[in-house]
Amino acid sequence: MQKYNYVVKDGSGKTRRGSIAAESRDRVIFALQNKGFVVLEVSEGGSSLFGKGGERKKVGGKVPGHVLAFFAEQLSTLIAGGVPLVRAISLLSEYSSNARLGMVLNQVAKDIAGGNSLHSALSHHPKTFDNIWLSLVEAGEVGGNLADTLGQIAGYIKTQNAMRSKIITAITYPAILALASVGVLIYFILGIVPTFAQIFKDFNIELPLITTIVLGVSGFLINYGVLIIFGLVFLFVAFRFYIKTPEGKKRWHAFLIAMPLFGNFLRNIYYSRMLTTLATLLRSGVTILNAIVVLEDSFDTNVIIKNALHTAKQDVAAGHSISDSFRAAGVFPGLMTEMMLMGEESGKLPGIIATLSRFYSDNVDQFIARFSAVIDPILIVGIGSLIGIIVASIFLPIFKLSQIGSGQ
Repeated sequence: MQKYNYVVKDGSGKTRRGSIAAESRDRVIFALQNKGFVVLEVSEGGSSLFGKGGERKKVGGKVPGHVLAFFAEQLSTLIAGGVPLVRAISLLSEYSSNARLGMVLNQVAKDIAGGNSLHSALSHHPKTFDNIWLSLVEAGEVGGNLADTLGQIAGYIKTQNAMRSKIITAITYPAILALASVGVLIYFILGIVPTFAQIFKDFNIELPLITTIVLGVSGFLINYGVLIIFGLVFLFVAFRFYIKTPEGKKRWHAFLIAMPLFGNFLRNIYYSRMLTTLATLLRSGVTILNAIVVLEDSFDTNVIIKNALHTAKQDVAAGHSISDSFRAAGVFPGLMTEMMLMGEESGKLPGIIATLSRFYSDNVDQFIARFSAVIDPILIVGIGSLIGIIVASIFLPIFKLSQIGSGQ
């Protein structure tokens, strides 16, 4: 048995302090809550479960998506099993595998014990729990189905992470292959070609056109390579500065979604993410207007779509239907708005939006599969051809020299 010090509030709001012997902190919290107390602090040997003096600490930050999904699943299970909210979060705080999340949950448990709702307690940590989290949790608390809502949050995070993983996986191998190939080309042009260039110069022979071009490129890169690098860095920095301006960001994002081939791919990603979020919010009981507000606040990937959501939000606030509002925004495809109209007429809007989300997600999967199947041979053939040209430009003069030597 271990002695624990505690600070609680009784039913009249009076703060009480004392000590109790128990096997663990959890037993202390459970015992105090059963007596009707609101637990503010439990400490052992100077260490506090909720922090020194009951004061709020500024903690938090970015936590990986899979960690938050696991937390939502665990909390959903504990609440569904009848575990009190404060005790459930305290347990998850103590045994969290992520130190940052553990600190955040420590403070959240303290705030809830002090009388805050879960939604209000989470809102103190915006870097960890975004507006989507807050809106879903609030809807779950109001509707009395917090455990189910937390399960939906976990599913939503997993869906977004799966989409992100697919994209990263599709890009990683071609990027590594392209980087390695470029490295080989640079080695050939800057390391091997100059050596043979000096040999050809000493023999004073007429060089084939292909050799002349390769030697010219090699010489240019050797003489002006540093200036080229500085120029590229300057252009990159200037471009980054420009696209951070409101006008530059608007033009760049408009270009991205209008690009041939890849523009459609990016639009499908944006639509899938947007509709998945919207469906999750609506299924959790969030009103259409509030769902669009949350969606607009959380959608920073593309300013064109964000502005369209802002326009749709204003139309919905003015009394228009969601299908008319999205159609009037002038950005979203006709299939989306027509399916929304069918959802409104049938009273199955969240289900229809979820179906739309899967449709655009399937389009993303198909593009990734085709891209992966095509890009690898293109890179191999393209880089192989360039290396072949360089090798040919070297061996053609060598072959000519061997003919001259044999003729003598």
